[in-house]
Amino acid sequence: MGLFSRSKDKTNTASAGGETVTLEDGSTVSLAQVVDCLGDSCPRPQLMTKKAMSNAAGGAVIEVKIDNPTSMEAIPPMMPELNGTHLGTIKTDRYWRVIVRKN
Repeated sequence: MGLFSRSKDKTNTASAGGETVTLEDGSTVSLAQVVDCLGDSCPRPQLMTKKAMSNAAGGAVIEVKIDNPTSMEAIPPMMPELNGTHLGTIKTDRYWRVIVRKN
């Protein structure tokens, strides 16, 4: 197995029922897609987020799971150039859930 090979595709579609997430302001949103970047370092999470945003329909909400602090800080400033909005970042025990929406 090579240095950059992946054992699975890290982009997953959310359940058909539309998993919901409660944001820091108390509002809830339904996820269209979850991008799993756990264990990945820069620039992979940024590239995977860019790909998910480019394939998403307008209004789609995407969750990006990140455990790399540098990548977590880089996603929100990328949103204007990707025609998106950063809705919030939720800290869990082991990773961050960065919630973004395609405009």
